[in-house]
Amino acid sequence: MKIILAPDKYKGSLTGIEFCDTVEKGIKSVFTNAKIIKLPLADGGDGTIDILNYHSKGKPFKVTVKDPLFRSIKASYLFIAETKIAFIEMAEASGMKLLNSNEQNCMNTTTYGTGELILDAIKRGAKTIILGLGGSATTDCGIGMATALGYKFLDSKNKEIIPIGKNMHKIKTIEKSKVNSTLKEVTFKVACDVKNPLYGKNGAAFIYAQQKGASQNEIIHLNKGLEHIANIFQKDFNVDIQNIEGAGAAGGMGAGSITFLNASLISGIDLIKEIINFDRKIKGADWIITGEGKLDSQTFSGKTIHGVLTSAKKHNVKVATFCGNILLSEEMLNSLGFSYTASIMNKAIDLEDAMLNSSKYLYEISSQFAKFIKNTTSFNQNI
Repeated sequence: MKIILAPDKYKGSLTGIEFCDTVEKGIKSVFTNAKIIKLPLADGGDGTIDILNYHSKGKPFKVTVKDPLFRSIKASYLFIAETKIAFIEMAEASGMKLLNSNEQNCMNTTTYGTGELILDAIKRGAKTIILGLGGSATTDCGIGMATALGYKFLDSKNKEIIPIGKNMHKIKTIEKSKVNSTLKEVTFKVACDVKNPLYGKNGAAFIYAQQKGASQNEIIHLNKGLEHIANIFQKDFNVDIQNIEGAGAAGGMGAGSITFLNASLISGIDLIKEIINFDRKIKGADWIITGEGKLDSQTFSGKTIHGVLTSAKKHNVKVATFCGNILLSEEMLNSLGFSYTASIMNKAIDLEDAMLNSSKYLYEISSQFAKFIKNTTSFNQNI
């Protein structure tokens, strides 16, 4: 029997790799000779560097860059020398996790440090750069990143602005003469699962800026800045950015990546599956076991489990999901294509117990699943 383990992380509890190790032990407590293939996944957000490093054996590099408030910090990215691919998580240099709660306000934050990571990766020889957009603390439309790469943003008095969210509306012209020439030699792919436009009621400011510390008046200000910069992109770059799905991702970093890097926006989970040859590796499997912290309606907006189900259907492989909590009806789970589901919250006393003892409960769930297979499937007992 061939079983694929393909989870995302349980945020704050288990990494995808720890999930795989625990489930393997649970299954092998029943089937000592089962063929277990560990393919932990991510959707391009936090933790993707660890997953890609697990599969590719790339090398992490630490670089001194500016954080969202222009303070010097050490940030990491992954470089795979064999394929000349670098993976950069925006959150490493420009993320909410770098700020205290009283510092979080996307009016004042910048993506400058992400641009510095890109520069270092190019100097190291990267020919393809994959940019993960999760966890950003910014709504600057990527002008901070672009400034680090040599773009200059000038106001009506021809004075260079500080590249932060609240200054977007001041931009009059974009100076391109000092842009790093090697950008043209690099292919940029952006892991992006949101569909939001750049501005408007469903745009970067109105949907996401509040959780990044902006007040209602500041959100209106930021939205006007995003609309203003979209008009400049149309005029100076001939890019109709407002009509591109995902332009509003990460405070407009989707739009900035398209415009300044000539990047393509790709589903994060599809990108990770492509890099690790997921569809090829699952062929002939009897089961795929996936999972994440919470299974709800958001799971099917380009998240890891959705990507697993898509591949499993293509290759006619049954899917089991072991999650921290499942908030979908049994009818919905069946219609989506799951053949087996289990939840840690159905075993735990409460959320605290579930978080503290995830490994113990996951082991129990895994061994119960293996017993379920043994009791319902006819196969060679020497598996």
